Amino acid sequence: MDVWTSQSNPGKQTMLSVACALVGLALTIGFRNFSGFSTNIMAGFFLGVLLLLIGVVGFLVSGKQTVVINPKARRIIIEESNRFGTKKRIILFSDVVGVSMGYLGKTSNFVTWYYLVLGLKNGEKYSLFSPGRYFEGGSDRAIVASWKQRLEDYLCQ
Repeated sequence: MDVWTSQSNPGKQTMLSVACALVGLALTIGFRNFSGFSTNIMAGFFLGVLLLLIGVVGFLVSGKQTVVINPKARRIIIEESNRFGTKKRIILFSDVVGVSMGYLGKTSNFVTWYYLVLGLKNGEKYSLFSPGRYFEGGSDRAIVASWKQRLEDYLCQ
């Protein structure tokens, strides 16, 4: 079996963070005048501040995640790179006791992200291809189900 390498899309993360910050900035500027004090004006201002903070923090911590599943070496390597450095985690196949699918979102609003959840021997649950990292195909249940099957096939060999 071949080595399976997948990378997240940091461009989408950055774009979403910048959009959030711009909307927050617009709301903050639009509702900054407290001369006509009302709860609606204060709510708009503080919503803008909150969105601005979320956008700035999201921009600072956005980065690329690379997942390498190597069936010959029998390990999964997850490498995360962002503006503050690089973090690497290695999960041995022998440490994985189960693979399941998780999801984030609601089908009624048509925003759903699927990902894999690794159950590890030590009781930890580790999210693989996690939402918010924008892995290609993460919003399609059938594609993520095929990822699950592929990973289970790798683990069984």
